[in-house]
Amino acid sequence: MDTTNTSRELHLTVANEDYLECMVRIEREDGETAGVRSVDIAQRLNVSKASVNKAVTALKNQGLVDQSHYGKVMLTERGRELGGAVWYRHRLLRTFLMQELGVEFDRADSEACMMEHALSDDTMARWVAYLEKQGIVVGEE
Repeated sequence: MDTTNTSRELHLTVANEDYLECMVRIEREDGETAGVRSVDIAQRLNVSKASVNKAVTALKNQGLVDQSHYGKVMLTERGRELGGAVWYRHRLLRTFLMQELGVEFDRADSEACMMEHALSDDTMARWVAYLEKQGIVVGEE
């Protein structure tokens, strides 16, 4: 997967990247793309529903999600692409931390979440190429 994305060009905050990633994860776990309930996002990210509504408004203004009045939040194609790229970074970082460095799951998951936002697209692409040469790949979750 190409991890190069333009979330930085859109000036997405770390939090907004996390919201997109969360929505992608919920969609994949539920096996559908019919939208995500705000309450599910709030529970997953341990934030208030008001925080979710504020983030959804910002993401909607950037064309990354759609939502009818009090309806489910629907990722646009671009929102799903960006959220999927963040989720891919997360999984790749977590896998590396666990398999190559022996970090336990919870810590690797938490630290991967921090790292996924810190690496530039260029550095991430170079790192992915290096990992592929080493035979380290990440499957779907």
